[in-house]
Amino acid sequence: MDMAVKIIKQHLIDPEICIRCNTCETMCPVGAISHDSRNYVVDATICNWCNDCISPCPTGSIDNYRQMPQAKAYSLEEQFSWDALPTELSREQLTALAGADVAEEAAAQPPVVAPEPGTEPAFNSAQYGATLPPWSAAHAYANLYGPKSADKSVTATVTGNVRVTEVGKEYDTHHIVLDFGTMPFPVLEGQSIGIVPPGTDDSGRPHHARQYSIASPRNGERPGYNNVSLTIKRVLEDHQGKPVRGVASNYMCDLKVGDTVQVIGPFGTTFLMPNHPKSHIVMICTGTGSAPMRAMTEWRRRLRHSGKFEGGKLLLFFGARTKEELPYFGPLQSLPKDFIDINFAFSRTQGQPKRYVQDLMRERAADLVPLLSDPNAFFYVCGLKAMEEGVVLALREVAEAAGLDWASVGASLKQQGRLHLETY
Repeated sequence: MDMAVKIIKQHLIDPEICIRCNTCETMCPVGAISHDSRNYVVDATICNWCNDCISPCPTGSIDNYRQMPQAKAYSLEEQFSWDALPTELSREQLTALAGADVAEEAAAQPPVVAPEPGTEPAFNSAQYGATLPPWSAAHAYANLYGPKSADKSVTATVTGNVRVTEVGKEYDTHHIVLDFGTMPFPVLEGQSIGIVPPGTDDSGRPHHARQYSIASPRNGERPGYNNVSLTIKRVLEDHQGKPVRGVASNYMCDLKVGDTVQVIGPFGTTFLMPNHPKSHIVMICTGTGSAPMRAMTEWRRRLRHSGKFEGGKLLLFFGARTKEELPYFGPLQSLPKDFIDINFAFSRTQGQPKRYVQDLMRERAADLVPLLSDPNAFFYVCGLKAMEEGVVLALREVAEAAGLDWASVGASLKQQGRLHLETY
């Protein structure tokens, strides 16, 4: 029997404006999104168009599709080769493609595999991440500069480049200040920007932008100036420990005062801090994931100093291999204890047991339980992807140990914009 050719709405990612932040791959509940060194792509045989990845994308690059016959959907190989999205097919072109052998479409259907009886679905920490900002967050401007905006990029001048980890150690992290001069570049704590490295990659194509979280508050690294700061680690190896020289990180760490860089963005409209009085902020981070936490902390510190804001608790869980590799360790030590509650976790201190941020969270369960139930408390997680699951599992463990129903707590954290996950 003949079967009708199915026309699908194929989900695609625009390579021109994607900043390769990995948010979409992290959020996809079915594992349809993957990437190589160049592009992020969507497998049409897996994608169920649930749209879980749409809202968190900071650039909107994920919000694209093309109508295609299912048997002729764009393959992963095709998508990996793109520098731009293909043009939409006309009705005539779509009709011609749809006339292909319907057996090819049937063969393209993914098999339906029933779960084993009694098995529990794998824990997916990303499902608890909020896709909307706190209700009191300031309005964020996004995508003012980029490949598809009127201004492709903006030129910023380096006004500071200081190493913020101990010299002589392999963990080389820099605090870099960029000034935009007279060009408008409004940002909020929790947003990010894209740095466009000069030159081309191995295939001769221009480097795509790399994303970095902003480490300064909304009124500038220097109050009243049109500048931002970034926290950048020099990348010399990949996640498997193999030697690799990060293109953008080494470019940025080697910049001198007076050099100029091309910037796009800003990006992000959800990983934003609350602005209403008495609101509490719990910050959980590792390494350069401290950048947005520094921005939020500094903004609260400035408000406190001016007497214009009555904030709630600031609670920080900060992890690194050693204290020498922890950015801003010295300045953090000097912050007033009645302003911020700081907890350090070091996993490679000689002669000491390994400790991670989730270990500290369990130890501070008595302080976290009331915050999990408080609609005025907001949680932010930023750092390597490997930490995310452990942190969310720790929150679940803390809640359940106190007799709270995690299904209800976890759902409210997401629905109320109270748990934000930004891992890479």
